[in-house]
Amino acid sequence: MRIFLLRLTAKMLPALPTLCAIAGALLMFVVFLALQGKPALEACQLIYVGAFGSGFAWENTLQRAAPLMLTALCVAIPARTGLIIIGGEGAVALGGLACAVIPMMLPAAFPATPALLLMATAALVAGGAWIALAGWLRQYRGVNETISSLLLAYIALALFNHMVEGPLRHPESLNKPSTPPLPEEYLIGSLPGLDVHWGLFWGVLACIAMYALVRHGVFGFSMSVVGGNVRAARLVGLPVNRIVLMACLLGGGAAGLAGMMEVAAIHGSANSALLAGYGYSGILVAFAARHNPLAIIACALVIGGIESSGSLLQRRLDLPGATTLVLQGLLFINLLAWESLTGWLGVWRLRLLETTRSTNRTVHA
Repeated sequence: MRIFLLRLTAKMLPALPTLCAIAGALLMFVVFLALQGKPALEACQLIYVGAFGSGFAWENTLQRAAPLMLTALCVAIPARTGLIIIGGEGAVALGGLACAVIPMMLPAAFPATPALLLMATAALVAGGAWIALAGWLRQYRGVNETISSLLLAYIALALFNHMVEGPLRHPESLNKPSTPPLPEEYLIGSLPGLDVHWGLFWGVLACIAMYALVRHGVFGFSMSVVGGNVRAARLVGLPVNRIVLMACLLGGGAAGLAGMMEVAAIHGSANSALLAGYGYSGILVAFAARHNPLAIIACALVIGGIESSGSLLQRRLDLPGATTLVLQGLLFINLLAWESLTGWLGVWRLRLLETTRSTNRTVHA
């Protein structure tokens, strides 16, 4: 029993900074509301109820978590190579725009399945190429990828708005500029028995696939080597530039797919509603998950639940809609603060594993 507990503790240690950050963020959020004279504990309870308190709340949470899983991968995958990419919002916008353009180029009565495949491919390529551009600037021009990806996101959003409000604008979209609506047969439906679109399925599947690639694939091991020590990676003959660009391409493709899912499942066309900040929220999800693709699923549910509870706080406590954004900001600050534990956790984990081995040897002796 002692050996089991030691192994379990060693496996749970990497999650400690995230758990401490959540606790710290909640405490600061309670103080923030109390200073305004608001019922802080009731607000925390309402956040839980609005996120997970009913079947409707769960569906709303899952709906919001679906794109967050994909945009978080846009941060987590390049992070394996040592890059901090924060421009996922641009990839979401271009992925959604590419998805909306494809049906305009297809002949009438084109089959739905090939059309959806073309839409998904276009979104993957558009999002992947945009983030890969940030990786290329880093590897071949020495431009900091954090700054370049953020600036590229602003360019992508400006390009999106220009195309939606200009050349691609549907004549009937008067008050809310948008592209022509997708044909009904090209829309993505809901999962059986749930009022949640198929984007949730693809988001979970992408996280599982990336976990298998990162933890059990040769390419995933190569990314870890590059992220750990670039000089060592070059000495052993790894194509560093190609690995970095491929990681950015995969991450950007995931964010582009998120844009496609939002257009084809929620909005029915590309419009300003697509720019809901999923790319920026994905940064928080990825850091909370410590860039672990499987942990992204759970963290996306938590952040999605916080976002979906905002309307309930408005109705019950007359709080602004941005209240949940304050909580997310506090969580991000705490994540960065508790990140200093990382080095100590590695030492503690090694000590626990050594204690486990010693106990094993004692038992077998």
